[in-house]
Amino acid sequence: MQTNTGTDVLERFFRYVQVNTESSDEHADRVPSTPCQFDLANLLADELRELGARDVSVSDHAYVTAHIPASSGAEDAPRLGLIAHLDTTEAAPGAGVRPHIVSYAGGDLVCGEVDGRPVSISPEKEPALDELVGEDLVCTDGTTLLGADDKAGVAEIMSLVALLAADPSIPHPPLGICFCPDEEIGHGAALLDLASFGCAYAYTVDGGPVGELEWECFNAAEATVSFEGFSIHPGDAKDRMVNAANLLVDYQGLLPAAQRPEHTAGYEGFMHLMSVSGTVTHATARYIVRDHDAAKFERKLELMRAAADFLNTRLGEERVHVEFKREYRNMAEVVGDHPELIERAEQAFSAAGVVPKVIPIRGGTDGAQLSFRGLPCPNLSTGAYCCHGVNEFIPVSSLEKMVDVLVELVGRFA
Repeated sequence: MQTNTGTDVLERFFRYVQVNTESSDEHADRVPSTPCQFDLANLLADELRELGARDVSVSDHAYVTAHIPASSGAEDAPRLGLIAHLDTTEAAPGAGVRPHIVSYAGGDLVCGEVDGRPVSISPEKEPALDELVGEDLVCTDGTTLLGADDKAGVAEIMSLVALLAADPSIPHPPLGICFCPDEEIGHGAALLDLASFGCAYAYTVDGGPVGELEWECFNAAEATVSFEGFSIHPGDAKDRMVNAANLLVDYQGLLPAAQRPEHTAGYEGFMHLMSVSGTVTHATARYIVRDHDAAKFERKLELMRAAADFLNTRLGEERVHVEFKREYRNMAEVVGDHPELIERAEQAFSAAGVVPKVIPIRGGTDGAQLSFRGLPCPNLSTGAYCCHGVNEFIPVSSLEKMVDVLVELVGRFA
């Protein structure tokens, strides 16, 4: 399945998405959270060895790392890292992915059929479809996600490695290649050995539609709010029962609806209710809190504390408790000091015939962790759309074009 540009990126992408690597928040106390991530890690390591990469290893935590020698004359250039993640989200089924190509002719994009009903998305829901008429789009059969987040990034990096192996004269500095586990549940590159990786700077390939270039991300925290009730027979409940489930409802009502993700865009942050569970006796609400602006981020956390204090004051006792787990910070604090990384990426997009679009990430990447660990790391597009759901798709041309972009990028670091 060779592409028009002479790369094998489409073949690789098809192969990788069929390997289940769904991570698990329930088992976030171990890395990787799911042993199946080793399946793809070991496959990639074998392929890297076949392509002549050096120092190829799979760590006990499923980190794949390798080094690619520089082209002639670029041996003394600082090593550049290229990073993607192995895992897919558990927000939609990730096992048994059956990719296929839809020649999109306009209207609703129908990727498959489930229980006799088409699984589709309309241009009203995904306006970019209007610009993709006539394109070949890789979709699933509608029962699973596709896994382009981030197996498209994995395939694009591996296709670049294959091109460099076939033609070492393509200009490039020494390269570090890394594929990380558990990015979707917040671990990501936390256990990457930066000393042995040996890179001066890096890029993650983990973005959306082709051309996106991101060096700003959210400040992020997870909030767990617990509610303790007092259960008594409802016939005797007046002025005595404290219903924990009702406290949860009251708490959510105190948070501003305008700061939910479905009402925000651009640099606007949010407080997102992810999951709830509850009875009269006990209830729990799990939130993620996000904002690009550090001061606004802290105000969101304080607002959540204040809502708990308000309910506890009304009750006359402490029955609502909030715990925060800080996850990552806005990498702009670090990457902003390295404008050359943004400039070279913009040049690479333009040279490959892609208009670069610098936007803030409404999420996070491994680059956020890495930047604050001393490895400045902006994020590049993969070409994918509608990630984390059964309507996920990626144009074949985007897969191909991102390999071109990577070729142009590494040349600018030679």
